[in-house]
Amino acid sequence: GFHPESEESSSLLQTAVSVLQSSYLDSTFQDGFQYSQAILVENDVFLSELRAFAQAKEAAGYSQEELQETFAFLLFDNEEEAKEVCQTGLRVNSSSISTLGDPAKGVYISKYADYLHPRPWYHGKSGYIVICKLIKGKVKVVSENYTTSYTCPSPGYDCHVALSRNNVPPKTSHCQAFEQSQYYVYEVSGGSTAERPRQICPYIVI
Repeated sequence: GFHPESEESSSLLQTAVSVLQSSYLDSTFQDGFQYSQAILVENDVFLSELRAFAQAKEAAGYSQEELQETFAFLLFDNEEEAKEVCQTGLRVNSSSISTLGDPAKGVYISKYADYLHPRPWYHGKSGYIVICKLIKGKVKVVSENYTTSYTCPSPGYDCHVALSRNNVPPKTSHCQAFEQSQYYVYEVSGGSTAERPRQICPYIVI
């Protein structure tokens, strides 16, 4: 059975919280969030695909740094949506953002655990965060594209990031900071785009 108070789930919660807190862009948020419950997502298909992706890229000569697992975050208002992503994975055509690449050919996922939505959280708001394992692979820095002719996935790369990501100025609006701290992740093979890039694996729902 599921015992929310069991030791296992409290250590999972600690793991999840430490992942989240080490991934804040703005450290003043450190005490601003309360996390109540963590559920481990154990999806063997996604885990084995993540490993298969890593092996294929290692064989293709990727460096250890490019193959390193990191964490990235998705926010959902309700538990059903969060659970669905854990069951079906993060699929193309799921994003309203299009600045880093065509949303029909890849997926967007947040780098920071405190910038998960274009608008800041207000007091009392709650939601479900899905922590995912991510292998970024070869990352291409692209300039943001606000036109409707979307940037396509770059051949030979696995991920786009925004030009201005590392020096988000303090006066940047929350919305801009959110857009600039997205990873745009895709998997293209033989000219077609994967429905669900293997390099993202849902890990914990909190």
